[in-house]
Amino acid sequence: MKAATLIGVLLAVGALLLGALIEGVALAGLIKIPAIVIVLGGTFGATMAACGMDGVKAIPVGFKRAFSTPELDLSGRVRELVGYAERARKDGMLALESEIEAIEDPFTRNGLQLVVDGTEPELVREVLDGEIEGMEHRHRAVADPFVKAGAFSPTIGIIGTVLSLLHVLANLADPGSIGPAIAGAFVATLLGVGTANVLYFPVGNRLQKLSAQETAMRTMVLEGILAIQAGDNPRLVMEKLLTFLPPADRAAAREPKDAPALHAVDDPTPAAAAA
Repeated sequence: MKAATLIGVLLAVGALLLGALIEGVALAGLIKIPAIVIVLGGTFGATMAACGMDGVKAIPVGFKRAFSTPELDLSGRVRELVGYAERARKDGMLALESEIEAIEDPFTRNGLQLVVDGTEPELVREVLDGEIEGMEHRHRAVADPFVKAGAFSPTIGIIGTVLSLLHVLANLADPGSIGPAIAGAFVATLLGVGTANVLYFPVGNRLQKLSAQETAMRTMVLEGILAIQAGDNPRLVMEKLLTFLPPADRAAAREPKDAPALHAVDDPTPAAAAA
């Protein structure tokens, strides 16, 4: 589901707030400006120190990717690759040259171009494996700030609580204010732990999962291209590629497709956008 991450985050926040209301907690008491400044500002600064400015610039890209990336159509990709295998088997490898420019996915386009140019299979694999590794590196750079922020945020929340308790201990002359002051002090811990486990880690884990899915798809495309280059029977190409799909999706992949037209694999990193 395209919006599953956003829905999950909102559901988690809603459940926490509802539980607080049921417990009788005044939600207005959770809004403590000093705690917000310490936890959010401290987490942002620590993340910047760990990941650098490039990591900070990737944060908006990460949110957009986690909340709005469409699901990958593995079944459709299998049918498209098999379509190219059928064309190459029927009319020869050079027949694909006229279709290469129409392929939107740069990875598939480059791979088929190498094959049409007569590149050795070992070199084709080496080049495409290099592209996959480069994509994984860019994706890690997008996910890393969220993982780092999830690790820093709870500790910075504790620091905020300690700072607030120091203020409480310095004002013990007013016993009536101690209880509310202590309660307010723990807002920083709540904010630090809450943002880590409701926002940073879920988004970071989602980005890592999306990266793994795209890596699997590109690996499948690589094997399909090599099978096409080897002149394998389209039915054999189909069977090879189906091993990358869950059993429940294999029937859809076997459905015929008239005109193969591969679409781009998402790589929404700043480096990819610049390319």
